[in-house]
Amino acid sequence: LLGSWLCLGILLGPLLSPVLALTEFLSGFCFLGECCESPYNSTALQEDLGNKLFGQHLAHDVIFRAITGFMNNKNPSKPLTLSLHGWSGSGKNFVSKIIAENIHKKGMKSEYVHLFVSTMHFPHDNLINLYKDQIQSWIRGNVSSCPRSIFIFDEMDKLHIGLIDTIKPFLDYYEQIDGVSYRKAIFIFLSNAGGELINRVVLESTKMREDLKQQDLESALSVELFNNKDCGFWHSSLIDKNLIDFFVPFLPLEYRHVKSSAS
Repeated sequence: LLGSWLCLGILLGPLLSPVLALTEFLSGFCFLGECCESPYNSTALQEDLGNKLFGQHLAHDVIFRAITGFMNNKNPSKPLTLSLHGWSGSGKNFVSKIIAENIHKKGMKSEYVHLFVSTMHFPHDNLINLYKDQIQSWIRGNVSSCPRSIFIFDEMDKLHIGLIDTIKPFLDYYEQIDGVSYRKAIFIFLSNAGGELINRVVLESTKMREDLKQQDLESALSVELFNNKDCGFWHSSLIDKNLIDFFVPFLPLEYRHVKSSAS
């Protein structure tokens, strides 16, 4: 019986190979439900940021360049790691939502987008070791099923000191860890920490708001976070080892920006 099946396979092989090739090609595109790897459209992200995000020219430029460069790189050397900083209401959560929607069809509701809120998911000081194990297991399991997973950590300023360092191996330049590659994943940190520094730079600068550059804030922001004992990034190896690709400042909004976003 086995010999008969082998003979049948040999006979049908030339007919089946085009079908298998087509199936493999179509696996990257999902017509029903959701798929992990969807085609990326940089124009759509540019339009979303331009039409929906007001008063944040620095965030607009950095986010667009970072996401587009990463998504167009078929073999990134490490996961993309973004750290978004600014006062509440400046647009950090909104931007993370835009990013998710432009990478996965269902956006924040996608099974490939994972949101952690510090005060909700990691509330107890005495359970830090348990939280570390849970975070690592969750990331490992989800990246194993979808390399293009997105992990969003909100309220980083309220996260227990040292907890975020548990994900350092996943953000590093390893080709694989225990047979799993994390290089296509995206990690986004959201924090109010650094907001006062950002506001002070904006208010004290002799430049017009729209003339401020990323370099006017990024270095000072990373130093501020590293030395802030009230922040989850205090003395973090993620900063010390330069594993955060971009510190993205969100400037304080003016009335005209709030009015534009409400219209």
